[in-house]
Amino acid sequence: MQFGVDSFAAAIPDPAPGGELRQADRMEHLLAEMELADREGLDLFGIGEHHRSDFLDSAPAVILAAAAARTRRIRLTSAVTVLSAADPVRVFQEFATLDLISRGRAEIVAGRGSFVDAYPLFGLRLEDYDSLFEEKLDLLLAIRSHTHVRWSGRHRPALTGQAVYPRPLQDPLPIWVGVGGTPSSFERAGRLGLPLMVAIIGGPPARFRPLLDLYREAGRRAGHPPEALRIGLHLIGFLGESDAAAADEFFPGYARTFSKIGAERGWAPPTRAHFDAELALPRALMVGSAPTVAQKLLHAAEALGGISRITLQMGVSTVAHDSMLRSIEILAREVAPIVRESLGEVPEDPTGRSTSPGAGRPAPGPDRRPR
Repeated sequence: MQFGVDSFAAAIPDPAPGGELRQADRMEHLLAEMELADREGLDLFGIGEHHRSDFLDSAPAVILAAAAARTRRIRLTSAVTVLSAADPVRVFQEFATLDLISRGRAEIVAGRGSFVDAYPLFGLRLEDYDSLFEEKLDLLLAIRSHTHVRWSGRHRPALTGQAVYPRPLQDPLPIWVGVGGTPSSFERAGRLGLPLMVAIIGGPPARFRPLLDLYREAGRRAGHPPEALRIGLHLIGFLGESDAAAADEFFPGYARTFSKIGAERGWAPPTRAHFDAELALPRALMVGSAPTVAQKLLHAAEALGGISRITLQMGVSTVAHDSMLRSIEILAREVAPIVRESLGEVPEDPTGRSTSPGAGRPAPGPDRRPR
């Protein structure tokens, strides 16, 4: 089981009364969080992509490259790349470059995004929401497979044998598909044999089991081995010394964020009663102490028939930088070992690194190359 953190680089105010946090300071805090996650032995850190004032992640590959220079072993991924609104050639070039800088630690999670701001910004039609993604994913996979690319489609000029450089250190560069709740998206990922990142924002994770079974069955029918059909979960989470302390610190900023999003989308603002209800088993809000969150993660893994990756989105609330750092420590030092031990995996030392022989070296396989 891999554990990590996702961030949208929210341009949040300083939670101290009357405090202001400049964007440059927020970015420095984010990079410090990524450095800590690396030191504590977490497996990955993901940066989202948005094009609005709330977030600072419009250029995720740039943030990840800055982190690559300040980290040693943690995998660096998008969360997600809004592929529908991007040029797959440039996406591949950016992440291949990141892969070289990081010496084989880059990944792409390709999706359509939960906001639509990118479409008018880049001159695209929302009516083409699905066809844009399907076509551009096809091109991205073609570029990954071939240096010289021959490809044609509706939304982009054809490639007639042009070469795409640089090539990444990893072969192939890992590409996951980020999905919400659309059955066709699960089926497509399974048919293509691509690993899947499922965003679960609320409710019981078990409601996604039929969609994951659809994914697995589509992969089986297409002839992909079960080990290729990896499943990860993107969940909102925050760790504290106790359940009450974590909830009390996280809720005010959580309410502020989702009240703003809700006003745009016609949702009612979240109440504390609603928030508290989402904290209980079997629901998906992973806020609490290490034992509580570990128990909820194990329950989700069992309900969904097994998962291989968990990332917690901790940045949707306004919490102090020190509290965010402590949350990352608890995830690495306490939650990950509890879950791995319960699943019968190799024990971890307090920094989250394996205590087995050869610990500290990246494992070879489709996601990593020996250095």
